[in-house]
Amino acid sequence: MASSETRVGIVITIVLLLSVHRVTGCYSSIFSFGDSLADTGNILASAGDSAGAVSRLPYGETYFHRPTGRYSDGRLVIDFIAQAMGVPLLRPYLGGGSDEDFRHGANFAVGGATALNSSFFRDKKIDVSWTEYSLQVQIEWFKQLLRSTPSVSEPSILGNSLFLVGEIGGNDYNHPFFQHRPVEEVKTFVPSVIEAISSGITDLIKLGAENLVVPGNLPIGCVPVYLTQFQTQKLEDYDAKTGCIRWMNEFSQYHNRLLQDEIERVRGLHPHATIAYADYFESAMRLFESPRQFGFEEPLSACCVGCGGPSARLCSDPSSYVSWDGLHLTEAAYRTIADGLLKGPLAVPSLNQTCPNVQQSSASTDTPKMLCFSISMISFAWLRKQSTPF
Repeated sequence: MASSETRVGIVITIVLLLSVHRVTGCYSSIFSFGDSLADTGNILASAGDSAGAVSRLPYGETYFHRPTGRYSDGRLVIDFIAQAMGVPLLRPYLGGGSDEDFRHGANFAVGGATALNSSFFRDKKIDVSWTEYSLQVQIEWFKQLLRSTPSVSEPSILGNSLFLVGEIGGNDYNHPFFQHRPVEEVKTFVPSVIEAISSGITDLIKLGAENLVVPGNLPIGCVPVYLTQFQTQKLEDYDAKTGCIRWMNEFSQYHNRLLQDEIERVRGLHPHATIAYADYFESAMRLFESPRQFGFEEPLSACCVGCGGPSARLCSDPSSYVSWDGLHLTEAAYRTIADGLLKGPLAVPSLNQTCPNVQQSSASTDTPKMLCFSISMISFAWLRKQSTPF
């Protein structure tokens, strides 16, 4: 399989979210769907204290200084995108609100959510102990919002909005993996997961979405929980450079290849819509391949061990860690990933090129500003098809 350096070096990046004929160049609203990587409070709004550790400090301590329902010590990628666009941080849909509250969009992502409905897993005899708020359910919430908030449903609003669909699909694999289902079985779920994501994208386009970003999955072989649960004495199971579990990252890449192929297919069916693939995998891999270059001292360890529990152990500096609680990332890691997507090198043109009046990158912006901003995401590392299939 081609190395990460080689793949990044020959990635062809295409500006997908700002057509040359489009005049505005700035998105006034964001609508977000996904799981805990993008949840800005839906799990907390729906479950309250029973949401678990995420409802307690130290979650949220770095930026918000209180738990907000975000599975991190601070902001997420979606928060940095919103701040770069100059819109308010996305309100969780389940938190309720007025027309004015949703004027700049809404967040439908829920921690623990899957792309597939829970019935799929029950049919596979997998114990469903997570939220029932799948991608399909989240899109139904969006439909409800359109019906109840006429100002949001106007074609001119939807056509000038950014739709972030994901990351979603990671939990479709996390849940069965954590229940000790073999990788050969879990791999058979991938086409169904891709189909569910594709169906969601298509539904949103039919509802009026014209600008969509669909992130791929992160490298799960570098996640501390996986590194602990699937620890082995076989050196060949690990990447010599990063220490990540090789076969698990290959699994993530398999999902991402199928997702990119499906995006290409859907784009051909809906040429009026721009559908971008955001390469979360490569953006995150930089942190594990060259951690100190990005200011990280502990790329494979969790900052908060047993986070939110009575015996939790918290590191002194979350910004030096990639992982916050062993499964989710720190604000510092999300900041770097967002910067890679918004500023480069995994986005062309850079934020400074598209908005010459911006003095700071989105990753260093704490105060929202109105930006004339076109988000340009990663297109396709087309040599992925030359990689050894998993």
